[in-house]
Amino acid sequence: MVGLLIGLWLFVFAFIIKPFDDGTINLRAWFYISFSFSCMAFLCYGLLAIIQKKVYKRIGKWNISLEITAISLFHLLYLMGVFAFYKSPVLNGGYSFSEFFSVIFIKVALIVTPVIILARRYLIKLIPIKGDLLIIKGENKLDILKINKADLVCISNAQNYVEIFYLENGKLRSKLIRSSLKKVQDDFDFLIQIHRSHLINPMHFKSWRNTNTIILTQIELPVSRNYKETLLTL
Repeated sequence: MVGLLIGLWLFVFAFIIKPFDDGTINLRAWFYISFSFSCMAFLCYGLLAIIQKKVYKRIGKWNISLEITAISLFHLLYLMGVFAFYKSPVLNGGYSFSEFFSVIFIKVALIVTPVIILARRYLIKLIPIKGDLLIIKGENKLDILKINKADLVCISNAQNYVEIFYLENGKLRSKLIRSSLKKVQDDFDFLIQIHRSHLINPMHFKSWRNTNTIILTQIELPVSRNYKETLLTL
């Protein structure tokens, strides 16, 4: 939706402002150029969306620094795309890269950036939250726990059971459910294994206590050497 909005906005901008106009391009050609201009924006934002999704899936969080990086990456992708189009046989533009950047692209960036920021902030509120509520079930019918994903801290093996540690009203609670650590990990692939007996929610990773121990929210857990490399990316 954001990509479509940006594409539409840039189509209107290019068609009305005519940033490449030298007086020799007719109305039909300008429609084609403006359409190509907006399609390039849509494709660049689509590529950004793919990259953004992979980054978010990997680290499980998003913040203002990542937001600024994402918007900057869109501008970089779009700059390369529209400059290539500008130099193509369709336009055969005469500006060098530095001239194109200073004369044309900066104006485009100033026009587009507020739209991107507002659209991303508003439209994210319209996306239904999926997977926020976790339902953890055991082998027995009474073995069930419903918690928010953000409240799950970690899960530990306890012989034929797993012990689930979660937050309730800001306090750490736990519940035993008859299941295996392997099944829980298969059911909830966002969990990261740090030890043969422990899975963690990466959202609650705080810091390293030492080379063999990590600090989570209100709990500390040992880390096996085999899983240390995965944690070093958090």
